[in-house]
Amino acid sequence: MAIKTKRAEESVREVGPSATFAPQTLDLQSLRRKRNAAKKSREADNKHTYFIGVAEARYVLRKAFRIVEDQAKAYGIDPLAHQALIQIYGSSEMQLQVNQIANRLDIPAAFASTLARTLVEKGLAERRRDDQDQRVTYVAVTDSGRELLHAIDEKVQFHVDYFASQLTSSERESALSILMFYVGAKF
Repeated sequence: MAIKTKRAEESVREVGPSATFAPQTLDLQSLRRKRNAAKKSREADNKHTYFIGVAEARYVLRKAFRIVEDQAKAYGIDPLAHQALIQIYGSSEMQLQVNQIANRLDIPAAFASTLARTLVEKGLAERRRDDQDQRVTYVAVTDSGRELLHAIDEKVQFHVDYFASQLTSSERESALSILMFYVGAKF
């Protein structure tokens, strides 16, 4: 409850597009202690410390995802279709097969196929045959799709930077300690 009280006490200020937010420096020793405490707590009978981190991590992720989804909608694209574009463009070859899109989005292949078709129909993606095996089809982002991703990301960055600037060091470290735990990161 102290976190909500601290946020409520912070002055609310109006921000415009020209506002910049300084990145916060992490205290790696404190982050290491929080990660170790969360790991230890997860294995103990009293898991409260672990769940503090889980709650912070889920809060930060949900808030960031909500910002991304809202910006995608503002640009007229379904948030899941936007995520498909991100996965395609963000892949090492900048193209994915439909089953790879399905896997990356954790959705059925038939739904991924519908998403891909919608992206192609909107001119945001195109289908390409594999040079080596003509039976294999890839979905790649078009120039229009790339421009849309960049435009959305520019808006997202501003809102995420503002959100992140409102987090306390403790909230940031708690969230990061759990994210590190989830991906198996160690110091």
